[in-house]
Amino acid sequence: MHLDVAGQLGTVERTVSPLERDGQPARAVTLARSYATTVEDLWDAVTNAERIARWFLPISGDLEVGGRYQLEGNAGGTITHCERPSFLALTWEFGGDVSWVEVRLAEDGPGARLALTHTALLTDHWHEFGPGAVGVGWEMGLLGMELYLTRPNEPKIDEETFHTTAEGKALHIGSSEAWGRAAIAAGTDPEVALAAARRTTAFYTGDPAASD
Repeated sequence: MHLDVAGQLGTVERTVSPLERDGQPARAVTLARSYATTVEDLWDAVTNAERIARWFLPISGDLEVGGRYQLEGNAGGTITHCERPSFLALTWEFGGDVSWVEVRLAEDGPGARLALTHTALLTDHWHEFGPGAVGVGWEMGLLGMELYLTRPNEPKIDEETFHTTAEGKALHIGSSEAWGRAAIAAGTDPEVALAAARRTTAFYTGDPAASD
């Protein structure tokens, strides 16, 4: 599978915003990109269990407001809000931590724009990896959406091996570095942000030297 690494990295807008959640310091990590499809089709791809499995992960549960979902081998949670075809909110429960995800869809010229915000408390995990802790993973997920919509007959990226390919490694490195820059733009000390970005790169690529 050939990927334009620089082009894919350049399609994503990344921001980090300081805020409070439930009276505790938190950060909102937002990434957005546009797709050559309609809002209605993009909404269906985001909310239809059969289609979610084709670009992200297999999902089970009650995909209705108030229902609980479970992504295979990953997070679960509760769907808290749904306004078809423009807004979806849910809890993201993984590893004993709870965070919050919001997805907004809107028309963007002839296409559709997806903006995803993942809000997390400032836990030890955040201090170790910074916004890349969630940003890189979501960025790969939104890449999966792009490939699904534009190359529907090709197999999905193999998450177990993608990071070992030249393109996969370059995407993970580029995304980690971009989230480091987004953290600096949000006011994080540059040394702290770049160190966290290096640890994120090491985590996703499996290369411990990347964190040095």
